[in-house]
Amino acid sequence: MADEPDNLVLAILRRVDERLTRVEEKIDRQTEAARDMSTRLAHVEENLVVVHRRIDRMETRLERIERRLELVDGPYGGVRE
Repeated sequence: MADEPDNLVLAILRRVDERLTRVEEKIDRQTEAARDMSTRLAHVEENLVVVHRRIDRMETRLERIERRLELVDGPYGGVRE
């Protein structure tokens, strides 16, 4: 009968250990997922910079075209009517 409390404690400790192992595995998966998301976000930000540069170049070209076609009034723009 003296062995039963020890067995009970060991059984409880084993269950706690199993649960802790599962929790650690979940945390590892979540950490990896967060790292992947961070990497993807960095790529999105890089691509957004490229898109902004292209838009800026297009605006510059459009302004030049408008000036050449004399569609712009004065230094700040505005379409002639």
